[in-house]
Amino acid sequence: MTINFKKTYRFAVKSALYITLFSTGLVSFLTYLFFTFSYRFSSIFALAIATFSFVVIQYRVERFIYKKVKKIYDDVSLLESSTFRNQPITTDMATLTREVKKFATDKKLEIETLKGREEYRREFLGNVSHELKTPLFMVQGYLSTLLDGAMNDKTIRKKYLERAEKGVERLIYIVQDLDMISKLEIGELNLEIAEFDIVKLVQNVFDLLEMKASKKDILLMFDMKYNKPVLVVGDQEKIQQAVMNLIVNSIKYGKEKGSTEVSIEDLTEHKVIIRVTDNGEGIEKKNIPRLFERFYRVDKSGARTEGGSGLGLSIVKHIVEAHDEKIYIDSTFGVGSEFSFTLEKAKVIKKLN
Repeated sequence: MTINFKKTYRFAVKSALYITLFSTGLVSFLTYLFFTFSYRFSSIFALAIATFSFVVIQYRVERFIYKKVKKIYDDVSLLESSTFRNQPITTDMATLTREVKKFATDKKLEIETLKGREEYRREFLGNVSHELKTPLFMVQGYLSTLLDGAMNDKTIRKKYLERAEKGVERLIYIVQDLDMISKLEIGELNLEIAEFDIVKLVQNVFDLLEMKASKKDILLMFDMKYNKPVLVVGDQEKIQQAVMNLIVNSIKYGKEKGSTEVSIEDLTEHKVIIRVTDNGEGIEKKNIPRLFERFYRVDKSGARTEGGSGLGLSIVKHIVEAHDEKIYIDSTFGVGSEFSFTLEKAKVIKKLN
């Protein structure tokens, strides 16, 4: 570390002034008593004493402070602070105080961030364990029952094997979703960008989910009749998955005999916004910031009875952000929810890596 003396002369100037006044006064008095008094001699003497005193005091004090401050820098450097390692040592106490305060604040934020990540890691591992454990135990239970003798009964054998298969399918579904999110996060999942009709895509999703919605007598509909195609740019397969996940979520948490409405609107000259609105149970404000976390469920018990991996909304967020677009949520508890995301219009094609 290099030395950078911050020149704050106040202390040295005052000390030198006191010494000069005393020394000059004493010499002038002695000269007056024993010799012929001379103003010129007194002035030169005073200037010499003042200069000498100032230099000595300034240097000595700064060296003293430097030794003390250097120890602080050395102690702090043990904590591997890049800020302190890259900056020269200063003897200005205000600067030192500011730097130490900044260092302490940064470390506090870093510790809080690490605590938050650790809490998230524990919760995530607990959720993964729970999500995988349920179908695994289900498969294990059915297979164990068959091995214990139930295999001889054809009816039971077929029923239990079908249930075990459903458990395996759920495991595969969870693993595939986790794999997709991981690839989206690190940018390994390449998007096949092309023009497509978002109206037709939404209608295809309606057709695929019609039976699922009919079980709760939920009506899937557009907000209006779209007579012309609405062409957008994106990965059609991934956008279809995002729309499907949003509509499945609206069905899962929707009310009996409710509805899910999709609207496609011009947001700007180059953007459209797709809105998926339901009149379900809605979401409390405290839960909204965490909705897109992996495995996060508003209803910890009821949601699992509906199936799914608990990764649907997280996948939607990653797919939308992979397209360089935004996703929004507006929900009122007890009234319903609206999830929306933007897409580029087909006439403005933007390359995405």
